[in-house]
Amino acid sequence: MLNLNEMRQDYLNASLSETDVDANPLMQFARWFDEAQAAQIPEPNAMTLATVNEQGQPSARTVLIKEARTDGFVWFTNYDSRKGHDLEVNPKAALLFFWQALERQVRVEGVVERISESDSDAYYHSRPVNSRLGAWSSPQSEVIESRSILEARLADFKAQFGDEPPRPPNWGGYILKPTYFEFWQGRASRLHDRIAYCSDNAAWRVVRLAP
Repeated sequence: MLNLNEMRQDYLNASLSETDVDANPLMQFARWFDEAQAAQIPEPNAMTLATVNEQGQPSARTVLIKEARTDGFVWFTNYDSRKGHDLEVNPKAALLFFWQALERQVRVEGVVERISESDSDAYYHSRPVNSRLGAWSSPQSEVIESRSILEARLADFKAQFGDEPPRPPNWGGYILKPTYFEFWQGRASRLHDRIAYCSDNAAWRVVRLAP
């Protein structure tokens, strides 16, 4: 067993107040994301995506955000994956960005829907060809007997499509349209700053939460 009682760190880098943040949470996210990039944090676009299935069982995984739009956050995946099935029965989800070097995290909650076919096509065809073929090759979240099955499927689809595979019909983009944001800045003595944005009739209400 692991005893982690003595693992602790005080957070001293920065502070966050209601007067610091932008009135628009997407603009505030963009500001923090730019600072994460400037700090050379590896893959600052990595986020934890949490979904819930029809039995109320939550599951979480790390995915890469590919676009932050004025109406929400976009990522791409196999619609037949576990997260895809979860979102079919319960289209609510939560996102978490954690930028440890800056002692920051951003939580986002909202409603998820598929993006347009044309937008999914455009992103798919911007990917490296092996990634495009990989979308065909992997029956994501299904049990498989060995890695060699994936490699054989990749070879088969490479022979079938060459360097111009079309987008698989079960692969594309989702967008989470936010209803809630929380910006967390680590502070000393665990008295962290938590600034939340709550959706209020198409406007955003900014509040401070106790740590």
